[in-house]
Amino acid sequence: MPSLGETSQDARPRDAWFQRMLEKLGLHRPELRAWAMYDWANSAMMTTIITAIFPIYYASVACSGVCDLKEAERRYAIATVIGMVVIALISPVLGTIADLKGDKKKMLGGFLTVGILSVAGMFFIFHGDWILASALFIFANIGANGSFVFYDALLPHVAREDEIDRVSTAGYALGYIGGGTLLALNLAWYMKPEWFGLPHGEGLTPAQATLPTRLAFLSVAIWWLVFSIPLFRRVAEPHVPPERIPAGIPVRAACARLMETFRSLRSHRQAFLMLLAFLIYNDGIGTIIRMAVIYGKEIGIDDTTMIASIMIVQFVGIPCAFLFGMLAHRLGAKRSIGIGLVAYIVICVFGYFMKSATHFLILAVLVGAVQGGTQALSRSLFGSLIPKDKSGEFFGFFGVAEKFAGILGPAIFAVVSGRHAILALIAFFIVGGALLYFVDVAQGQRRARADEAGGLPA
Repeated sequence: MPSLGETSQDARPRDAWFQRMLEKLGLHRPELRAWAMYDWANSAMMTTIITAIFPIYYASVACSGVCDLKEAERRYAIATVIGMVVIALISPVLGTIADLKGDKKKMLGGFLTVGILSVAGMFFIFHGDWILASALFIFANIGANGSFVFYDALLPHVAREDEIDRVSTAGYALGYIGGGTLLALNLAWYMKPEWFGLPHGEGLTPAQATLPTRLAFLSVAIWWLVFSIPLFRRVAEPHVPPERIPAGIPVRAACARLMETFRSLRSHRQAFLMLLAFLIYNDGIGTIIRMAVIYGKEIGIDDTTMIASIMIVQFVGIPCAFLFGMLAHRLGAKRSIGIGLVAYIVICVFGYFMKSATHFLILAVLVGAVQGGTQALSRSLFGSLIPKDKSGEFFGFFGVAEKFAGILGPAIFAVVSGRHAILALIAFFIVGGALLYFVDVAQGQRRARADEAGGLPA
């Protein structure tokens, strides 16, 4: 209904303009918005737990009285590696089971539950509880990253081929908004607890002093749960004909089909090459995301500056993620990713010479400009190179690449000093970018569509 004093003729052009804008952003249908909202939901986990508050809490509280800062960094890196290895090993099999049985949303919900319960459990971490903190962090990583496999696998089903880049980048943009919004609230009650009636001032017990941070962890669990609901309500489970659902033990059938799919990667050479490129360059991206705060503490950057930098990444990332989607529409996803990788090389060089808080904030602007767009277009480019009816298993392999991409970089930080480790990341972007250069996107897309039709590629 038009508002009072406004005719339906007045309202119609405005509604049409709004719909065109949503289409440019990749949010023009209810199922697209519901799918993208899961990025909004889970990004609270990525900002508060993975990137910003938990790493500081782990080093300064969970490891308090147990080890020094360098050892805390090493233990945090080890916990990261364990969580990534576990999900990397199980995600292809589970992705294949989801394809065979039509259970992508059910699988997503299972990992979502593991992640939410693990994050909620962080409320009970106190001084010296580094073992509990490590265990919960490992399970939170497994829950979050396991859910991403099935979330990403839904993308080719909700988005058409001509809109997949915009939809993927829209998800990342909404993720920046959601993660940044909750992080801002978390920081408000951390820095100004008196505004919220929380304990503050001198003479606090350890439990009182850590309450604002522990409440931040609890808020992530609630946020993640509530904003996941639209996906389960609005996004349909991709249909699997009953005659194609195998009888018997699903794991056995999944393993057999997984081996078949792995062999068929030879006929999907462009998807395989893209997967290999992503495995390498995303290792550099993932390491920067996960180790930035710990690295900042090692070189003496204060907590306030580091938190501010993370907020900058979130809110610079919002428009830049949308811009990458529009850039991909003009230049193609492959070239747009290449631009992002060149920017990451500059970021690594700048990070090596970084000395002051101002440098750290500048670095945050640079990372925010390319992080979401580069990762979102990697997801959508891979999605365009695979057959839709095998999206779960192919994105299971994509998940393996993504999770192993979170292993080698942090492992380098575990054994090499921070400045040299950040410089070593340049190799990931150079090698990954070189492999990406040889991906023939048009040929890969033709092969994927032919596979869907049950024929041979043109």
